[in-house]
Amino acid sequence: MSGMILTLDKVCKSYRNFALRDVSFTLPRGYIMGFVGENGAGKTTTIRCILGSTRTESGSISVFGKDSRTEPVAVRSRIGAVYDTLMFAGHLRLSEVEAHLRRFYPEWDSRQFRTFADRFRLPEKTKCGKYSRGMQMKLMLSAALSHHAELLILDEPTAGLDPVARDELLEILSEYIAGGEGSVLFSTHITADVERIADYVTVLHKGRVWFTGAKDDLMEEYAVVQRGEPFPQPLRDACIGLHDTPSGCAAILPTDRLTELPKDAIFEPAKIEDLLVYLAKGGE
Repeated sequence: MSGMILTLDKVCKSYRNFALRDVSFTLPRGYIMGFVGENGAGKTTTIRCILGSTRTESGSISVFGKDSRTEPVAVRSRIGAVYDTLMFAGHLRLSEVEAHLRRFYPEWDSRQFRTFADRFRLPEKTKCGKYSRGMQMKLMLSAALSHHAELLILDEPTAGLDPVARDELLEILSEYIAGGEGSVLFSTHITADVERIADYVTVLHKGRVWFTGAKDDLMEEYAVVQRGEPFPQPLRDACIGLHDTPSGCAAILPTDRLTELPKDAIFEPAKIEDLLVYLAKGGE
């Protein structure tokens, strides 16, 4: 575990209509993990537990080898967070945002903040609440990268961004991990972004970890299969999100079962989006 920047072990948190159950995964230093799942899967709750804004009921969370519950200040000062909505008061201008943040981070780097502000062409005089969605994301990213954070946690940062802004964000994340010291936990519904830049993937489904590991392993372990007739029963039992239609059936199937397919079936490698769709159709 020495190379792990983030470790969750059997984390549980219950609400009236939802529960995280035994959520466990690890993120090595110097890599990007895509954090995906359907709406309500528990991604944001998990992130809040990591950041200490939500208390877990059981399990443990280690960040930089420290317990996030007993050493919250030491942990938070080394994390940069970017959310899907502006985290600063909308009436603040750029210099006021920086003055506010400088008081909270002992490692705050004003020169770096200004470098990012210039790179992103952030307006000096405009109140940040008046920034476009893309500009607000760039402001939060500038802040996250200006106190020498070792772990970036991004919760749906690309939601609502145009393709150019999304591409720029992904380039920045790739630059960030290039030195091998920082890591990124990247929660998003845009699975193409995960396929493009993530090294690891954790898939949450109904509050549980359905898969965690190398992205390539996930995409090699499952295939989308289709047939004009129903699958034989042994295969039906192995299918994920089996969907019967008047024209046949389709499902996700582990690739180690492909040799059992009838000859008239067709298949192709599953993309992450395929997995999420079929899981929503009935996978456990």
